[in-house]
Amino acid sequence: MLLILGSLLALAFGAGFIGSLSGLGGGVFIVPALVIFAHMPMTVAVGASLISVVATSAGASVAFVRDGWTNLKVAMLLECATVTGAVTGAYLAGIVPVIVLELLFAAMMLQSAYFTIRKHGDDILAKGAPLAERLDLSGEIPDEAGNLVHYEVVKVPEGAALMVVAGLMSGLLGIGSGALKVMAMDYIMHLPLKVSSATSNFMIGVTAGAGALVFLARGDVATTIAAPVAIGVTVGALIGSRLLPHIKVNALRTVFVIILLLIAVEMAWRALSRI
Repeated sequence: MLLILGSLLALAFGAGFIGSLSGLGGGVFIVPALVIFAHMPMTVAVGASLISVVATSAGASVAFVRDGWTNLKVAMLLECATVTGAVTGAYLAGIVPVIVLELLFAAMMLQSAYFTIRKHGDDILAKGAPLAERLDLSGEIPDEAGNLVHYEVVKVPEGAALMVVAGLMSGLLGIGSGALKVMAMDYIMHLPLKVSSATSNFMIGVTAGAGALVFLARGDVATTIAAPVAIGVTVGALIGSRLLPHIKVNALRTVFVIILLLIAVEMAWRALSRI
């Protein structure tokens, strides 16, 4: 029993640490970890993941908000879209076959890896879209010298549309929707990557919480698994959030792409082996 508990804590710690650094959320990594290494059913892994994602967000977002990396206005605006999608996705998760969920998970990882590779550098826009300017969604972040750098936001409707899909995937796959959230804010809305990661960490807790309520009502959350997973993820997220401001963006992208591709291959293989 202690060995199993220790293994769950170790897996969850690693997932929380990497999820916090990437802004993708621990669910992206804890779901395949529980399915591949702990040999748990997909629905059990998703239910435990949603609970852990709430813990990840609570642990990581405190430091990000305190240090000024989180864009709270963007987060609150886009959260309306993701919660709607999350509730819908969590309901559908009880109906969709496991093989479909695994293939969707693999597709999500490939898509995230593609957009991570496609955008290079960390663009800072000096001119925002008219809607973003009216909503005052711009912000400031410190550069390497500690000076504040102003950035603007574009393509708010397009980002919000992708957030609905992000919420849907969160409820279906227990990933906290961090993968698509970072993609929407970094690639589409052109927020700096570290701001996207920090804002995603702030948002995923609310999104996952909405989906977790549906899983709890359906009885798909195993508390004996969810509790140690949540603890491990929270500790990993806290440590990762402290390291994020000191890590180079290009290094982050390279590591994330490798991990996402490996997860995609494994999850796709598991799904195809069921046929």
